[in-house]
Amino acid sequence: MVQISDKIRIIQGDIVKLEVDAVVNAANTTPLGGGGVDGAIHRAAGPELLEECRDLKGCVTGEAKITKVYLLPAKWVIHTVGPIWQGGQKGEDYLLASCYRKSLELAREHIIKTIAFPAISTGAYNFPSKRAAGIAVSEIIKFLQENELPERVILVSFNKETYQHLQQALSEIFVG
Repeated sequence: MVQISDKIRIIQGDIVKLEVDAVVNAANTTPLGGGGVDGAIHRAAGPELLEECRDLKGCVTGEAKITKVYLLPAKWVIHTVGPIWQGGQKGEDYLLASCYRKSLELAREHIIKTIAFPAISTGAYNFPSKRAAGIAVSEIIKFLQENELPERVILVSFNKETYQHLQQALSEIFVG
């Protein structure tokens, strides 16, 4: 039997270069490209992704939608909109957890075996990295305990600080 801890991997790198079934795009409510992960995914995927995203008619904070990948090495892009940090009293934790849960639900529905997540909302949306890491790891573990798919989840950090926060969150759950 595969342990849940064996199904989660944390790496520091570039999410657009990963060969996985799905990459998660930390998008804004109109997932039409922009800065950070959203811009990087759109640049790497090419203009066809932008055209398909226009047909999505936006995405609500805490929800997720799926598209093709075009020029990316993955098979799918799951677009999710994280909350903008407003001090922690406006439902930000719940909305961030929902981003991970809704993305994982789409992965299960589309029989996605491997999925890569960025650190949602920790860039321009200013969600505290350590707090976001705990929510991400907790929500992913909860989902993996109840579902067979995805088989592997990769948490991708663009910087060392977020990488360390993700590692710490994972070790706190499995080591106690």
